[in-house]
Amino acid sequence: MTLARPSVSSPSPTGVSAERWSRDAVRALYHTPLLELVVRASEVHRRHHDPSKVQVCVLLSIKTGGCPEDCAYCPQAARYHTNVKAQPLLAVEEVLESARRARERGATRFCMGAAWREVRDNAHFDRVLEMIRGVKALGLEVCCTLGMATADQARKMKEAGLDAYNHNLDSSEDFYGDIISTRTYQDRLETLRHVREAGITVCSGGILGLGESHEDRISLLWTLANLPTPPESVPINALVPVPGTPLGHRPRVPIFDMVRAIATARILMPTSMVRLSAGRVSMSESDQALCFLAGANSIFAGETLLTTPNPDFDADTRLFEALGLEPLPSSASPNPRGSCSPSCQRE
Repeated sequence: MTLARPSVSSPSPTGVSAERWSRDAVRALYHTPLLELVVRASEVHRRHHDPSKVQVCVLLSIKTGGCPEDCAYCPQAARYHTNVKAQPLLAVEEVLESARRARERGATRFCMGAAWREVRDNAHFDRVLEMIRGVKALGLEVCCTLGMATADQARKMKEAGLDAYNHNLDSSEDFYGDIISTRTYQDRLETLRHVREAGITVCSGGILGLGESHEDRISLLWTLANLPTPPESVPINALVPVPGTPLGHRPRVPIFDMVRAIATARILMPTSMVRLSAGRVSMSESDQALCFLAGANSIFAGETLLTTPNPDFDADTRLFEALGLEPLPSSASPNPRGSCSPSCQRE
């Protein structure tokens, strides 16, 4: 099957460039018979990456809970009654100690997430900048997810040494209003633009299992692939339903849906790091192996992703040994711009 890909021109007002991939081409790709799609994605993966290497990142919640937004999937939203207790911004040394432990366990990227609607120019932001500088000094790549950010704030984070910024689009623009009302899709695209213009690499992906349709997933992938510069990092999350949130009742995402989305993302964005992110705790080793075969080449290690469960380091070590995989050193990255990025569901 041959899919036409028009050449790129200047960005549109929506923040999406003229199509590299048409919607029809993305739709046809997404609906390719699954085994054929996986084979094609695996071939693309091998052309651009070492298939035996997987990037290992660690994500730390540096400010937990109390978020004023209404993201229907998020246990950190103040308006929902979950088991998450609001905690203030961590001290710099506490964060740096976590980063040291992550480095000792083999992680080369360290990600920091704060349950904020947006970055504010205050002492807390100054503390985050200090955290960025400190983690960078440890020899780790640094990523943050802090909500919306202005151009000036993005510039300050870049000057402090930030490598990557995560701000997920979550789903399609059409479906977005069904899960979030406290910020718009355009708000998210604007933050991605600020980050990109500051010279920080972009991490942006989505969450499967929110109640979206296959067409919504196609639209999300189309949007990401047609950004003026596609994200260096594309997290594919499976919803972790949390009691007390509006989506706490949602069923588990079928593994073949995850594989289909990962394979499609790999073909659309061949040089990006495609991250098998939230939801791994409910996947078997064979489920995860299929995701790696389909083009996923990054995971988050550690027992929690912000506030949701995740396989621990020992489980991932056993998985890597069984599959013949190795952690990807930052100096050996096949895509040096593909920095760590939280795949958290909050952002």
